[in-house]
Amino acid sequence: MSASEEGNARTAGYTPHPHIGGRTAVLRALAAWRMRWPGAPRVIVLTGNPGSGRSRLVTGFLMMCDPDYRKQLPLDELDPATVPPDLPPPAVPSADGRTAAQVLWLLADHFGLRAGRTEDVFTELAARAEPVTIVVPDVDRAGPVRAAQEPARLVREVLAPLAAVETVQLLADVPRELAAELAATLPSGQVQVIDLDAPEWADPAGLVLHAETALDPDTGAPELPYTTDPSARRALAEALAGRAAGSRLTVQLAVQSLIMQPEGFDPADPALLPGSVGEALDVHARRLGADPQTLRLMLAPLAFAEGEGLPVQLLGPLANAIAGRDMSQDLADGMLLAAPFIQPVEAGADADAAGAGPADGEGAADAPGAGSARTLLRLMHPALAEEIRAGLPDVRDAQTKIAMALLEAVPQQDWAQAEPYIRDHLAAHTLEAGLLPQLLTDPGLFAHADPVVLRAAVEAVPLEALGAPARTYLRTAPLLTRSQAPAEMRAAFLETAFVEDGLTPYAEALHARGFRLPWRTLWSAPLPGVQAVTTGALVQGNTESAQSTAQSAEATEAAGPRAVVALVVPEGTPGSRTVSSPTEGTGTEAGTGTEAGAGTGAGAAEGVTEGTGSGQAAAAGADGAGAADVAAGPGGRAAILLHDLRSPEFLDADPAQVVRPSDDERAAAPFGLSRGADYLRVWARATQEVVAALVSDAPITGADLSPDGVLVVATGRGVTARQILAAAPAAPTVPAQRAGTTDADASHGLEGDHS
Repeated sequence: MSASEEGNARTAGYTPHPHIGGRTAVLRALAAWRMRWPGAPRVIVLTGNPGSGRSRLVTGFLMMCDPDYRKQLPLDELDPATVPPDLPPPAVPSADGRTAAQVLWLLADHFGLRAGRTEDVFTELAARAEPVTIVVPDVDRAGPVRAAQEPARLVREVLAPLAAVETVQLLADVPRELAAELAATLPSGQVQVIDLDAPEWADPAGLVLHAETALDPDTGAPELPYTTDPSARRALAEALAGRAAGSRLTVQLAVQSLIMQPEGFDPADPALLPGSVGEALDVHARRLGADPQTLRLMLAPLAFAEGEGLPVQLLGPLANAIAGRDMSQDLADGMLLAAPFIQPVEAGADADAAGAGPADGEGAADAPGAGSARTLLRLMHPALAEEIRAGLPDVRDAQTKIAMALLEAVPQQDWAQAEPYIRDHLAAHTLEAGLLPQLLTDPGLFAHADPVVLRAAVEAVPLEALGAPARTYLRTAPLLTRSQAPAEMRAAFLETAFVEDGLTPYAEALHARGFRLPWRTLWSAPLPGVQAVTTGALVQGNTESAQSTAQSAEATEAAGPRAVVALVVPEGTPGSRTVSSPTEGTGTEAGTGTEAGAGTGAGAAEGVTEGTGSGQAAAAGADGAGAADVAAGPGGRAAILLHDLRSPEFLDADPAQVVRPSDDERAAAPFGLSRGADYLRVWARATQEVVAALVSDAPITGADLSPDGVLVVATGRGVTARQILAAAPAAPTVPAQRAGTTDADASHGLEGDHS
């Protein structure tokens, strides 16, 4: 259906869509797509100029696809060809503020896919027996950081692969510069590009109706001669639509201007009818006797605002910075002037952080305004922001001034006290200013900033331009975003990452920034291939001859044992010694530990008889078996490598000289350990409360906790040792009973959970 047929639909007596007010031709095409009408394309790319009404059109169409909304619409009065069939609603992963990866995993969750990798999502969708329908609106608003060009990434990494899947029926609202690129990935018969500004899809009559409805006092317009008189209202609506060149946004801003500030408006004066978004600003200012440039400078901070909007208290400082002069009087006198172009938003302390989960809000609980609503300001439409930015002489210079002003607003440069907007979005402003690498040296910012937003900004910088701390953050960011950890745990993960990368001063800085970290990372060894770990004491003079437990204890006390960790490594690892694996009947069997509450990892290898002096027993693994048993290859042999428990030093010593803690020593230790595939929990034995939780970005291959609270963890990347910093809780006066439902449930959660 062409635009010329719009009038025919109306003369047939059909009611316009109440939310859209027109666009019959496009709605017919979308309805045919939804019902998979013969000849209808499988993929529709909806595009148009900014402000053409794409979002409103998609919203109105989705209302007819939703069972609940359908009941509220006069479907019997609409053109039947525009009404899609009553089918299950499509999947609608909104791209607004989200990264490409977030959009993809929203889809995976919606369809219940078991994909572990990005490519698996497309593979599983392709394997489905029934086609799936997906609508992706607001692609132009994708990403938590505007300058990171997330819309292009979303098109290339998500939409194009989705469109290539034959079982996917896709509708995407895409900016014009990316629409052709997306359409070019498919054969012409499978894709249709609908450009709302093209003559065949334009709807001038619908634009007039849009203006006429907005001017109607029944919809909130003031009672004025040209709003109460139907003929005058219709004439003004036609004049506005005729000047707006098809732009819904231009009409909307013009109507908003005259109904909020009707002074000096003459509907007979064509000079007061804007022809573009920029003219809507300038005409409004001149009509009210103001300087258009002053109005633009007042709105400029909002044109650069990230996330959901700019906190109201930052508007003045940023306006001053951009203008290079004091704008306080202009703002005080001109807020009514700027009102038609501003939209206030009531949001919680962290609602402006795009992609922030509940944990992110918890991490910012001590920030100013946390836990209470605050007022954010944003412009009515992104195209308005583009117009204001385009009118500035130097966008990069403006962003530099904004970044400096935001930095100055951080109290004592303490990110814990920073306004949440500054903490989360300063990186976005410095990215566009070209200054982000210089900012990425503060570990406090790394921990406090919303990891989704900061990661998106850092990933937009070429890797070679990043310093060592920023590269550490970049490799740790997936763990921070996946875990949704609060700020304190983000600091703990980063502290370990800095030690792993040899940046110990940055790790120490996190301890000095007021974080109550659950651990201090003592050392890290980049040693891949470790299969098991256990802690013990190196006793000089100990031999492999049979000795009693008491004799071992006496030898340990006399020799002054050195705390060590034994690592089971591949044979041939430099510095390792090969030992024979234990045989049955030697007391090295797994699972002979008797303490119900010890937990799988708490005893490391509690089933191994302590004090035998054997290298095999010394190297018992965290799962209760001897470490040599765990790693024994042909011939029952394993390589053991010894490392100091508290300092970064490998030891050249015989594993036979290592004595493991006794069962009694482990039972008396203040902490226990439970382990999963990629997580660990350290818990207080006295209270059963978790005092430290570790999530790993690589599978955990071995772990042990020494009686004095040193946690040693091996992954595919290497081995780290962390001293648990939590104070050991006092034992209860009445010993906790091991029997009973409550204790059994708590114990089960701490023991043997290897999911």
